[in-house]
Amino acid sequence: MRTIVSKITLLAMVLVIAATACGKATATPAPTTKPPAATAVPATAVPTIAKTFTIGMVLVGPYNDSGWSQAGYEGGEYAASMIPNTKLIYVDLGFTHQGVTPAQLAEQLLAQGANLIIFNSDDFKDDSNTFALAHPDIPTIMFSGDQSWAAGQAYLNIPNMVNIMPRAEYAKMIAGCAAALTTQTGKIGYLGPLINPETRRLASSAYLGAKYCWTQYLHKDLASLQFKVTWIGYWFNEPGTTLDPTKVADDFYSSGYDVVMSGIDTTEALTEAKKLHDAGQNVWAVSYDYRNNCSTAPDVCLGVPYFNWGPGVLAQVQKAIAGTLKQDWVWMAPDWTNINNPDTSATGFVNGQALSSDAAAKIAQLISEMASGLNLWTGPINLQDGTVYLTAGTVATDQQIWYLPQLLQGMEGQSVSQ
Repeated sequence: MRTIVSKITLLAMVLVIAATACGKATATPAPTTKPPAATAVPATAVPTIAKTFTIGMVLVGPYNDSGWSQAGYEGGEYAASMIPNTKLIYVDLGFTHQGVTPAQLAEQLLAQGANLIIFNSDDFKDDSNTFALAHPDIPTIMFSGDQSWAAGQAYLNIPNMVNIMPRAEYAKMIAGCAAALTTQTGKIGYLGPLINPETRRLASSAYLGAKYCWTQYLHKDLASLQFKVTWIGYWFNEPGTTLDPTKVADDFYSSGYDVVMSGIDTTEALTEAKKLHDAGQNVWAVSYDYRNNCSTAPDVCLGVPYFNWGPGVLAQVQKAIAGTLKQDWVWMAPDWTNINNPDTSATGFVNGQALSSDAAAKIAQLISEMASGLNLWTGPINLQDGTVYLTAGTVATDQQIWYLPQLLQGMEGQSVSQ
């Protein structure tokens, strides 16, 4: 944790921002139901500032968790590295500070000189609203969330609030494909966190990718594919509160699920697969969140669908420095010319060492099809209870994907919390 220093006055922060040189703001693309093209941030858009501009970040988990929080932390570091006289300060484990709310942690960062605050989790929605409303002159960014989406269900008029989120549904489809191309039993397990619209749509996207590659590339009967989701109750293990993700992963493997996909922020799926692999079993895992996760267990890792927050954070920091940041909701697309370009693509998929060369070729084919317009969120799609969600040929709207009310037909597991 960082030490709190004397509170900087509002006047001082205004002077910091006023002293900046204006850069060209990057336009935010309108939401689209087709695979959109990412817009690279040109070098000429990076402003030079006379005094230090400080990015403050409140992280939900450890800054080095090899997961969601580390991906977010490194996104902040990337943005700071791209603009001279810019630095990142942070607090992590945002819900573990006894008697201190995430909004109050943001206040502490403000006291340390932060000119912009990032809340890195949808779980911080209420706190981010509280903070942004209390500090209308401080640009506030929340990873995920929909309070700045005028067409969303939770819209609030908060002029200094921006929501950013990569369209990781595409990366999850690719990951599901990798799982389907690899499984020898036809049984794929999905290690899920808590249940909400985000986690439902990401798990369902993984299933759509698995379904497509199972039927279209392997030409197998869909009835022979099993896809089961077990939710642990949170993004990482909290003993006594959540299910133990190590046990959940082991239960999958011991019951014939030879590929486990992770939807949580930590690496239990990989570490348990490695133990069993080292004992002679043919099992694999797909990690999540953080680009470098396969290094945990390269012999069993099929790949990682990951978040790359750097370009999105950079674009908003540039606007804050230039004084042009305004309320916005940005669902950031992959860069289909190269989904793993760290400077342009908000989400991607890194092939793991355990992915066969044949499967890797099919993954490349799937990415090429997506870049050319393939949209797996196209009907016919039914919800888990059999309700028709999308009729044949109907492409899901952003709202239908974002607010998915159930898992999809063909998936096993809870759709709502009990």
